[in-house]
Amino acid sequence: MSLVVYLAGAVLLLSAAVLFHRPQSATPNPLTASTCVTITLGATVFVCSAPVTLAAVNDLTGIPNFGAPLTYGMLSAYSCSVLILLAYWRGGPPARVRRQVLRSIALYAPLIVTLIVLFTLADAPTERLTDLDTYYANTPYMREMIVLYLLGHTAAIVAMAVVCLKWAREVTGLLRTGLLLMIVGALLDLLGFQLTKYTAVVARWTGHDLDFLSTNVAPPMAALAALLFSVGYVLPRLLPAAVAHGRGLRDHRRLRPLWTRVGFVSVAPKPPVSWWRLPEERLHWREVAIHDALLALAPYFDDRVRSRVLAAALGEGRTAHEARVAAEAAMLAEAARRAAALEEPCATPSTHRLHATEVSGTAGLVELSQALARTPVPGPVGEGTVKPSMAAESPPS
Repeated sequence: MSLVVYLAGAVLLLSAAVLFHRPQSATPNPLTASTCVTITLGATVFVCSAPVTLAAVNDLTGIPNFGAPLTYGMLSAYSCSVLILLAYWRGGPPARVRRQVLRSIALYAPLIVTLIVLFTLADAPTERLTDLDTYYANTPYMREMIVLYLLGHTAAIVAMAVVCLKWAREVTGLLRTGLLLMIVGALLDLLGFQLTKYTAVVARWTGHDLDFLSTNVAPPMAALAALLFSVGYVLPRLLPAAVAHGRGLRDHRRLRPLWTRVGFVSVAPKPPVSWWRLPEERLHWREVAIHDALLALAPYFDDRVRSRVLAAALGEGRTAHEARVAAEAAMLAEAARRAAALEEPCATPSTHRLHATEVSGTAGLVELSQALARTPVPGPVGEGTVKPSMAAESPPS
């Protein structure tokens, strides 16, 4: 059982770490912070509830079952953080959000204190690592502590489910998917964790034994519910960023043939090292540097090369656009060769504008790069027309 809850906690902490990772210059975001706090508290609850952790805490403090109020207090703090997260996520006037946050804290802070007081008043000398809820279900003060932590958690999950259900009717896309996952997680928590706990405790009150519901059914259901909560939290925020990162890495890689041919003449200043952390920033720098190189090579563009390749491509049955890109790639390759060989620019440079410079974004450059990759290298590429004192070193790929 300890391995299962530790694994669930590790997954939650990993998702929080990924979500909280951001450039050092980024402005702190209350929504991101509250999301990470909620996920971290959820992971802490799992770690605290593991029998190995409970035994270690009890031994360290010398108090039997001290791990119980610790775990229940963490669970109540997690319940409070869920409500705070929803307040920030839903948004609205700052004053209203602030009131909702303070109201949640005002409700759950006394609850946590009460749990500790009840445990202090109770007589629970026998250490129970897996069945404390049912073993002490009829013990004064312990009984009230168990019911109170369950009620506090139920209130938070029900409130979360209601808000998510109403909100899901108003939105679409990834946000709606995340909300639906949270609703499913809430149902699992309510039915798989809380209802089984309530049933097992009430069974003890009535003289029956349904302890297996509390010890065997509730923990894995709670773990699955928490994982669904976390996925619902982070999916609308991480997936678009992950897709953007993937697209940036792909385009950065596909621009390599073009950058290899023309990068030696670029004098675009290098960005700070920290910029190289994000694919979009690397791609943006490469795009700027390539445009700078194309501008430097413009005096070497030869219309005769372009016209010859254009006619040949059209004769091979290529479309007008494909033929144009192939012809521009050939003209660019020849210009890079002449610049690298320190030849003189063309007497009458071409005034033709490359397709890649007419369109926004990297699509045109990627298309030119792929065409250039199929164009034979006219000759060795070395130091070009830019003077060594002005030339920038070729950046890492």
